[in-house]
Amino acid sequence: MTRTAPTAVLLAGPGTGADPGAALVLAVPDGGGLPRVVWWGPAEQVAGASAADVVAARRGLDGVQGLAVLPEHSTGSFARPALRGHRPAPAPGEDPAWSTAFTLDAVETAGEDGARTDRVAVSAVDGVAHLELFSEWEALPGGLLRARHTLTNTGASDYALEGLEVLVPLPDEAAEVLDHTGGWLHERVPQRAPVRDGLWLRENRTGKTGHDAAGDVVVGTPGFGFAAGEVRCASVGWSGNTVQRLERSPSSVTTLGGGELLLAGETVLVPGASYTGPWVYLGASAQGLDGLAAANHAFLRAVGEATGAAPARPVPVTLNVWEAVWFDHDLPHLLEMAELAAGIGVERFVLDDGWFGSRRDDTSGLGDWVVSEQAWPQAEGGLGALAEAVHGHGMQFGLWFEPEMVNPDSDLFRAHPEWVLSARGTTPLLERDQLVLDLSRAEVREHVRDAVSAVLSAIPVDYVKWDHNRDLLEAGGAAAGPGTGGRPVVSAHTAGFYRLLDELRAAHPDVEWESCASGGGRVDLEVLQHVQRVWTSDMTDAVARQDIQRWMVQQAPPELLGAHVSAPVSHQTHRSVPLDFRAATALFGAFGIEWDVSTASDADRARLAQWVQVYKDHRGLLHSGRTWRADSPDPAVRAHGVVALDGSEALVAQVQMGESFVEHPVPVRVPVGPGGLDPARRYRATWVGPADADGSRAPEPDRGARANRRLGPVEAVGPAGGVALPGSVWGSVGLVLPRRYPLTVTLVHLRAE
Repeated sequence: MTRTAPTAVLLAGPGTGADPGAALVLAVPDGGGLPRVVWWGPAEQVAGASAADVVAARRGLDGVQGLAVLPEHSTGSFARPALRGHRPAPAPGEDPAWSTAFTLDAVETAGEDGARTDRVAVSAVDGVAHLELFSEWEALPGGLLRARHTLTNTGASDYALEGLEVLVPLPDEAAEVLDHTGGWLHERVPQRAPVRDGLWLRENRTGKTGHDAAGDVVVGTPGFGFAAGEVRCASVGWSGNTVQRLERSPSSVTTLGGGELLLAGETVLVPGASYTGPWVYLGASAQGLDGLAAANHAFLRAVGEATGAAPARPVPVTLNVWEAVWFDHDLPHLLEMAELAAGIGVERFVLDDGWFGSRRDDTSGLGDWVVSEQAWPQAEGGLGALAEAVHGHGMQFGLWFEPEMVNPDSDLFRAHPEWVLSARGTTPLLERDQLVLDLSRAEVREHVRDAVSAVLSAIPVDYVKWDHNRDLLEAGGAAAGPGTGGRPVVSAHTAGFYRLLDELRAAHPDVEWESCASGGGRVDLEVLQHVQRVWTSDMTDAVARQDIQRWMVQQAPPELLGAHVSAPVSHQTHRSVPLDFRAATALFGAFGIEWDVSTASDADRARLAQWVQVYKDHRGLLHSGRTWRADSPDPAVRAHGVVALDGSEALVAQVQMGESFVEHPVPVRVPVGPGGLDPARRYRATWVGPADADGSRAPEPDRGARANRRLGPVEAVGPAGGVALPGSVWGSVGLVLPRRYPLTVTLVHLRAE
């Protein structure tokens, strides 16, 4: 409905049973100004209140406090503008339009349920600047909110848009910020800082989300943790260049938000043209970081089911051959691996880079999506022979592509050198011996789409690993000639990537898709709505993976995060890691193997098969429950797990990363209450993991610990002697698990009686 009179709107979704999610209150002022966000935060904090109640509480001597949906310099804002742009050559009588003063046209709501609504749309005009604003605010399944703006040029001259960002206010008690940094092999490294006066700005200019992606920018009460603290977060749902920002000054409200980073001259709105920014996702919880993660997971699961982007259930056990064979595609060897993999219990076999064109290493052939006769001679059955053998073992067959890229040494580049991104009509610096195709151009997308589609139509492929192995350097559109260059097109290229991927998904609906960008270089809340899985990191060393997965799960549910058991000695770190530790680490993701199993001993293959079965036994819980992480008082120990949404069971992991300086066991407290165990129900605890030779599943304690010698042997019947205890006890007293040797994982399953 259209609102024509001053009013207030409460925006909130259903949330989850464990956490009602976020709510936001908009006030529509008298006088025709833009609506204001007067409050937003955990929905439980306004339970039973109306929007009018919240607005009344926010009324001060100067009127209703809050932040306009688009803060403007003309209304007294001296912060970094949320809208930046101007008219380089105004038509006669036109304003340069570098400052705006929008007048409200309409406020529309939808999905109303009593006092709440799940969508608000604001329309406004500026007759002097000749611009129209359309601002959308939505409540999502699982408890997230999201917002975006659309700007339309209604003037007679071009409008050069430099930035259009979504901002929301923060309360004063939100005084500590957490975001992430990192690099290749070290994604999602957390960093914290106090909120200080001034502008905090994270800009990504690599053309993809980046290995150093900020992820969810979380601001909360000082000392917030996984389970405690009032927190709010913002994340830009976009896989190209982005800006994320936090700004505080003594004279104005603190703001949080972001949008797309637009390069100089990239977005020029001709008369009548519009620009729509990416969705900015907003989360709030009184239950710390795990509450925010739960909202992300619930949203992605819901949208995946609605759009078909959710992975098939149960999520298959995958074996990828990259670290097993690299570019050495030898059919007898791969057939042996496929047979052994099927015997272990693998359900999907993926052939990686090196099957096409002249691609015998990473210097040539990229972009030529034709099966190589040299690597896969038709006389031996070609690539189809491997796919047929894999299917014959009852497994799915997967294949690697890198559709956005091209090697200079390729038939495609020789035929169309003008198809690569370039700023000055010259070839940009090479990275990994490759360049980037300009997916902003329809003819380029159509060529790539048809070439990839032809392979998927000729060979029975069930799964595609879509890689992206370089940043977008000098990402200009097709040049008109030497020295002329092209306007930046990262924005259009990113939209072209989504379009290409979605067209291929539509043409091949039975194929599942994985997004890989040298590992976790393109993981964000938008790309996660287009694929069934991401490759979490090229780092497969399980020790390093513990922290990468611990923080990547802040945004993505575990079933979307590829996690593989690698070789005994890591290719990345040369560290030797026990098989049980590698497998228990991979258990809490989309479980797979990245190892030449033909080189493993019979005993290791048998042990690996046991771990595959453990995964199959518990993947239903792991891929549907609520993930939790504990703030351990022992820096050598990580504790985490998953609780069923109905509280009926839980899987608990205690990870001994290094040598503890604490000589006694540190209890693991399992979450209880909303999102955790039922405090009144009794749960029996049992050990989880492959059986040892004597049939025991009890963990072996560190016999060098004096505390363990005092406690005596671990009871093989299970923690607490196998006695069923109330959830309240497991949550307060906790699981008393033995101190273990470094690089060991103790797994416990709790099931309600």
